[in-house]
Amino acid sequence: MGSKPHPPLMKKHSQTDLVSRLKTRKILGVGGEDDEGEVHRSKISQVLGNEIKFAVREPLGIRVWLLVSAVMFTVVSLMALTFPNQLYDAVFNQELTGTKMSIRLYGGALLSISLVMWNGLYTAEKVIIQWTLLTETCYFGMQFLVTAITLIENGSMSNGAVLLLLSQVLFVAISLLYYYHLGRRAKKI
Repeated sequence: MGSKPHPPLMKKHSQTDLVSRLKTRKILGVGGEDDEGEVHRSKISQVLGNEIKFAVREPLGIRVWLLVSAVMFTVVSLMALTFPNQLYDAVFNQELTGTKMSIRLYGGALLSISLVMWNGLYTAEKVIIQWTLLTETCYFGMQFLVTAITLIENGSMSNGAVLLLLSQVLFVAISLLYYYHLGRRAKKI
């Protein structure tokens, strides 16, 4: 008994069938947008993450600003630790009447902040750079208030003190500007 041979099976080519491909990609969760608007090309990119999303588009000159800040904090802290009388005299135009210990403690605190600045300079993470800029902004804002109150209490205004107050306002403005630009969402390409 001979049986009839079956006709050859027709294979469906799902690669060319767009509806079938769309259904498959939907089931796999590929190709759609996630909560942050990212379109994943593959399941692997969903699992591993998209490194483009984490790349920081830095504002122009932010690394130079972080370097200037780190150097400035380090130099002023070392001056406060080693020459407290001269630092006080340069700012307030009068001899230090109290103990040198308060100026040296100020230098130690500045040295600690300078370590944060150096860390912010060498990192690529956006959040750390933002916190570094925010730390700098808070420091200069508080220093402005303390310096202004001290000058009002002393009743004298030296050229060094005026220059210090103006530089503090400038540093707050620049740090806030970089903080704002770094915090903005990058436009999708």
